[in-house]
Amino acid sequence: MWEYEYSVETTASREELWRHWTDMAAWPSWNEGIVAIEVDGPFGVGTTFTMTPPEGDKVKLRISEIVPGELFADEADGGDFVVRTVHSLTPVADGRTLITYRTEITGPLADEIGPAIGPEITGDFPDVLAALVKLAES
Repeated sequence: MWEYEYSVETTASREELWRHWTDMAAWPSWNEGIVAIEVDGPFGVGTTFTMTPPEGDKVKLRISEIVPGELFADEADGGDFVVRTVHSLTPVADGRTLITYRTEITGPLADEIGPAIGPEITGDFPDVLAALVKLAES
């Protein structure tokens, strides 16, 4: 298994952050790692979506878990490996919110594939979370 986690605190409420997450069509407006997104249904478990990054091939994912207002997870199934990213919101002191993105690559090829693609997948997490915080705090 390969894993990576990045977190940041914000004064934005969980409700405000959740609103931006559930508006998937707007993700490209604040996430520079997505130039286009095609969503095949409402924000819900089982919904699939295809993201187009600035460089590279389209990535098809499926929402695999939702705890409203707290977290959602998406997965990309590569056959011999699965990339799962959990996006979570945790209340912390003084009304602040901790935002965490955690990616795990599992499956028979995870130890081989993880170090090759994991850093590429997660490399923009600091920028993405900074953009989300800026949007949610404004």
